[in-house]
Amino acid sequence: MAISTKLMMRQGQALVMTPQLLQAIKLLQFSNLELSAFLHEELERNPLLEAVESDDFPDTHQERGGDGDGDGGDAGFDGVGEPREGDWAQDSLAVDAGQLAAELGTEIGNAFELEGQRPGADASGSLEGAGLSANSWTGASGVGGDGETPNLEAYVAADANLHDHLAEQLALASADPRDRLIGHAIIDAIDETGYLREDIDEIALRLEADPVRAAAVLATIQSFDPSGIGARDLQECLAIQLRERDRFDPAMQIFIANLPLLAKRDFPALARLCGVDEDDVADMAAEVRRLDPKPGRAFGGAPIQPLVADVIVRPATDGSWMVELNSDALPRVLVNHSYAAKVSAGAKRDGDKTFISSCLQNANWLTKSLEQRSRTILKVASEIVRLQDAFLAKGVEHLRPLNLRTIADAIGMHESTVSRVTSNKYMMTPRGIFELKYFFSASIATTSGGEAHSAEAVRYKIKQMIDKESPFDVLSDDAIVARLKEIDIDIARRTVAKYRDSLRIPSSVDRRRAKQAMAREHAPAL
Repeated sequence: MAISTKLMMRQGQALVMTPQLLQAIKLLQFSNLELSAFLHEELERNPLLEAVESDDFPDTHQERGGDGDGDGGDAGFDGVGEPREGDWAQDSLAVDAGQLAAELGTEIGNAFELEGQRPGADASGSLEGAGLSANSWTGASGVGGDGETPNLEAYVAADANLHDHLAEQLALASADPRDRLIGHAIIDAIDETGYLREDIDEIALRLEADPVRAAAVLATIQSFDPSGIGARDLQECLAIQLRERDRFDPAMQIFIANLPLLAKRDFPALARLCGVDEDDVADMAAEVRRLDPKPGRAFGGAPIQPLVADVIVRPATDGSWMVELNSDALPRVLVNHSYAAKVSAGAKRDGDKTFISSCLQNANWLTKSLEQRSRTILKVASEIVRLQDAFLAKGVEHLRPLNLRTIADAIGMHESTVSRVTSNKYMMTPRGIFELKYFFSASIATTSGGEAHSAEAVRYKIKQMIDKESPFDVLSDDAIVARLKEIDIDIARRTVAKYRDSLRIPSSVDRRRAKQAMAREHAPAL
């Protein structure tokens, strides 16, 4: 059989993901912050896109005349009696000298130093040159004489930074350039909580320094403020703080070396190891609790992004729920068609025409994708509110089991689309802000065969039972299963243990030990 090449035509059907469709899918799963960053890049890339801010509306407020005639017609004030912003930056202030002298109880020359005169010189009765000029007010800030308003941002203090704080102390503690170099490398390896996250020997090897010298520099840094900085683990962090308080005696050393027993509140075992009684162990535990396990957090870390809800749910007057999109979270991007027409008319080269046409097509598709994204989010959120009406009205105990297929069948979309919509989207309700995925939970069967319970509602009931238990009647997982069956919830013991672990609730043995120890600590106060 001979091998040859042939040119053939074949007809068939295939599903092709166009770039526009991929973009629409990507926009659907973006959060607010991710969408804002994406639109910012598109605005820089596409000259035909225009961002519309919320305050880009014409100001209908009209100022009255400054001739001083009529009610409220004082110069320098608007119609509501407030000073205009530009008047604060004028070269002189309109002040009645006689009225000001009467309020001060003395002459103007005794209160203000006139230009070209000594303090206490006789004033002419006018405030011209009496130190009340724009230059006098703004000279200290470095802004003056040019008629510009002072820059208030120049007075804002910079945020405290842990690394800068440690570097300033290092400059005072060490004069050797080599020690400073090692110290800066160690400071760079300290994370935002104050712990050293790199091995000191690796730092010394990278700098080709003596490991003993690097360890000495680390010991110097560990003496800096805040106390406990530069520790390599929790045990060392607490030891540094106790050593500075002169409380790191042999019994406390053994106590710190057995922190797992403290976490379990096994005070009898700690008392045997430390050679003291349980009352002393309780005092040592109270002293350790007063220490800071994360000394670097006082200087803050990465800026916390505020959580902005995508959907807002409010109760309506007729007892139903009103679902609407959050206007603050909606992207405001428009296509500037007038500018597109102007540049298209002036384009002469084919490359320019192609570029303008491509930008216009991408801009139109982007605005349509954003509009479709908003409609889809509102449609999914409305269906969630309809199905979880009991949760909004009565609380988490009435949360119904729900899955993606139920929502997808109700709104006529695919499950993957609903999954993308509910990812990183939040709903503000009268009961708080929840992620849309919060309303989807597995179902727990009932013992009577009736309507199933939501897994989140069962988890809430388990937490309620554990919160109400007494120190001398702690519920085991089997006891929780028995109580849940009494209220028509059929659940296995391993499921209870899994839900308890997800709530970060310890076992019954650890809870009994912790609650009894806490009861003994508060017994003398009672």
